[in-house]
Amino acid sequence: MTIFSYERLYQFTHAVFIKMGCSLEDATIATTVLIAADLRGIDSHGVARLSGYIRLWEAGRINTKPNIKVVYETPSTAVVDGDAGLGLVVAPFAMQVAINKATLVGTGWVSVKNSNHFGIAGVHAQMALKEDMIGMAMTNASALVAPTFSIERMLGTNPIAVAIPANEQPAFVADFATTTAANGKLEILQRKNADTPLGWVQDKEGNESTDANILKKQGALLPLGSDREHGSHKGYALGSIVDIFSGVLSGASYGPWAPPFPAYVPMPENQPGQGLGHFFGAMRVDAFRPAEEFKQHMDNWITRFRSAVPAPGHEKVLIPGDPEREMEALRIREGVPLVDAVEKDLQIIAKNFGIAF
Repeated sequence: MTIFSYERLYQFTHAVFIKMGCSLEDATIATTVLIAADLRGIDSHGVARLSGYIRLWEAGRINTKPNIKVVYETPSTAVVDGDAGLGLVVAPFAMQVAINKATLVGTGWVSVKNSNHFGIAGVHAQMALKEDMIGMAMTNASALVAPTFSIERMLGTNPIAVAIPANEQPAFVADFATTTAANGKLEILQRKNADTPLGWVQDKEGNESTDANILKKQGALLPLGSDREHGSHKGYALGSIVDIFSGVLSGASYGPWAPPFPAYVPMPENQPGQGLGHFFGAMRVDAFRPAEEFKQHMDNWITRFRSAVPAPGHEKVLIPGDPEREMEALRIREGVPLVDAVEKDLQIIAKNFGIAF
């Protein structure tokens, strides 16, 4: 494992997006969003994904010069067509549309079609914080998840993120997959030749498994909760809501027709929509109560939860967003560790694009 500075990873990734044909502005946006995952400790969604975006571009499934536009709108809602652009670029555009609408009428809601993988959801939801707004972001994804009682892969990991501003306390930022574990965590275990815990995946017959490579053997990820007795029907419902808001509402593909992230996986036949879908929301706090008053009460909420008595063996109670914020501060200061497999992957990219790494 090697440590790389944020600046070094940023410069390299930015150069790759430029080589792919992105404009300077789009390359800057895409790099900032992608590297945010590495900074926040979500290593599965940062530079480890860069080669995946490149392969999608080489396969003609990513347009690096998209004409992203609003194709339908009301005062508080919009549909954005991403023109097959990088989701890393399409998503910030759409979230800004939601923020602009919330500025005018109190709330803004935007669904997106014809997009691609958008990185971590939390980075988009947090765009609303600087405007004293609550931000929401979600996306559908490759069908890798079996619904409760099924062996067929029908849903993606379909994350949800909600960012809520506070006053003196750091913002509340929840960012989570609607599965027991995200696919990226399997990829990390694969690089380490390690098994998964029970409850993450099942084999193609629906039996429990700890094989981190099970998706390559027609197995499936499990919804949040793992099984019916532990509430998997709730994770299944959450993932379905994300799929419907992101795909059915926008005109993107959904369910088992969602485009797969690996470029080598054939596109599903008879797709009912265009590309991946996302959904974004922005709510102006002062559309409900004075923003300063709300943020003071958020401070009170956060402070009280932080002071909750920890269970034996635990030092403290965390607030959603704490681990990622602490990791970001650490990695800005000390650098980002990359496992050997990811470093090797980036070296190959550097050679192919003629970029120093």
